[in-house]
Amino acid sequence: MSDVSGKPIIILVEPQLAENIGMVARAMANFGLSELRLVSPRNGWPKKGAHSAASGATHVLEGAKLYDTAREAIADLNFVFATTARERGQMKRVFAPEPAMQETQRRIAEGQDVGILFGRERTGLENDEISLADAIVTFPVDPKFSSLNLAQAVLLVAYEWHKREAQGALPFTGERRSPPAEREKITSFFDYLETELDAVNFYPEDKKPIMARNMRDIFHRLEMTEQDVRTLRGAIRALAEGRRLRKP
Repeated sequence: MSDVSGKPIIILVEPQLAENIGMVARAMANFGLSELRLVSPRNGWPKKGAHSAASGATHVLEGAKLYDTAREAIADLNFVFATTARERGQMKRVFAPEPAMQETQRRIAEGQDVGILFGRERTGLENDEISLADAIVTFPVDPKFSSLNLAQAVLLVAYEWHKREAQGALPFTGERRSPPAEREKITSFFDYLETELDAVNFYPEDKKPIMARNMRDIFHRLEMTEQDVRTLRGAIRALAEGRRLRKP
């Protein structure tokens, strides 16, 4: 069993660029993944530039484990996905990222360790490496341009994992912090607004009733909160007092 259980393990096979490894770490940290395995990164490890590209996700890089082959990197795992953008002629189950993470969640809940193999930036995984996996993950991209950046591919999978873990919950909701305004406060605001508009002869006399109703409907559609009413009333008061001060 792996040292870190409860989440899928990201495995990069022969990654070439330090910046890509750093961006993979960042994508993992964005969505709560932390265990990264590197198979024979070009020019060794650590790589200069990876930490700056990680934008603070240094814990992922510092905890990365090195392996000589993909076979060694997955030896302690119970189930492995291989990612590929093209059909390889291998009789394996094929998953999109969302159902793949559903399967991952189910297996992890059973106590299994699950890894996801990602290939080289230019050529992806070799057929022999894909043959080591239990199933394939592929992405519903435009077939005329199916190539994904390494970090983008990791991000798509990590996002689907975290979405399931968080049950779709967003970090904030934008809910109202002020309660809906009481009807009396709204009608009082309308009275104040119409008084100030009358003071500057805003309404043509023959159209005042319908224009006043239209004005009220505008504010009703806003479903104003108590704070909205206070803010609008204060803004109109400031304009009105400024106008009076400017009078000769």
